Amino acid sequence: MDGGDIRECWDREKSLERYYLSTMYTLEFIFGIIGNSIVVFGYIFCLKTWRSGNIYLFNLSLSDFSFLCTLPLLVSSYSQGNWSYGKDWCQANRFLLHVNLYTSILFLTVISMDRYLLMKYPFRNHFLQKKSTAIVLSIAIWVVVTLELTPMFTFLNDQKNNSNGSLCVDYASSGVAKDSLIYSMILTVTGFIIPLCAMCYFYRKTHAFIKSRSAELTAALTLEKPLTLIVMAVAIFSLLFIPYHIMRNVRIASRMQSWKRPSCSKDLISMIYTVTRPIAFLNSVINPIFYFLMGDHFREMLVSNARYLFKRVTPWYK
Repeated sequence: MDGGDIRECWDREKSLERYYLSTMYTLEFIFGIIGNSIVVFGYIFCLKTWRSGNIYLFNLSLSDFSFLCTLPLLVSSYSQGNWSYGKDWCQANRFLLHVNLYTSILFLTVISMDRYLLMKYPFRNHFLQKKSTAIVLSIAIWVVVTLELTPMFTFLNDQKNNSNGSLCVDYASSGVAKDSLIYSMILTVTGFIIPLCAMCYFYRKTHAFIKSRSAELTAALTLEKPLTLIVMAVAIFSLLFIPYHIMRNVRIASRMQSWKRPSCSKDLISMIYTVTRPIAFLNSVINPIFYFLMGDHFREMLVSNARYLFKRVTPWYK
């Protein structure tokens, strides 16, 4: 392959980062901030009785906020073609991206578990449905994910230079490829595949439970909502997270010396991986939907308070 073809591949990759990533992350920031702000303020100022599901969802929203706060820097970086915020901010930015990814996966998993238990034990007499248990489990998720991702700092040490300045290189494109691939595979199994299997398990259990109660029409209608929630969670796993994890590992593997394919194939893999990145983080935009499907009177409470506030600020309106 001649230099012109390689240069064309490189230009396409840079254009994809500049226009596609900056546009996608901008949209995710706008819609994600709106949706998660409504939920967070609704929980803090409106929700009087907190249950286990509310605690998991609140932590999920905090995780989304940590991710959304990183997006303005990323949008600025990709649109300008350089990173001007220093190495420490680069590492913190990439670290928070992955904290959001893997805490979201675990909180979606425990939400699936919580909905199944609520369906099977409607009077909340299972210890996993206690508020104290939910708080401990939520703290444990944050601690486990932080410890799990701490080794990533050893790979986030590349800050490459270009004609415009420095670049904040993503995790799959930095560090020693062989070591990074080993760590990425471990992270894929422990942080993604195992929770996915757990979620599928709760889906099967929920579906079997509803099927066994299908003769009771009223109960069957009542139990459809937990099944819908778990199906949504599994769908998010499948559509958003699977392509990202596959392409991240392929991208790292393409950087190894044993990779003998043409140089442009590496750029093509990098481009496909780039496409999957913002798709994976769309979960921060979609997650607020869970708050309105969870029940526990959150939607009714939010609408009621919104109407009350509207009447207060518009006393002339009747």
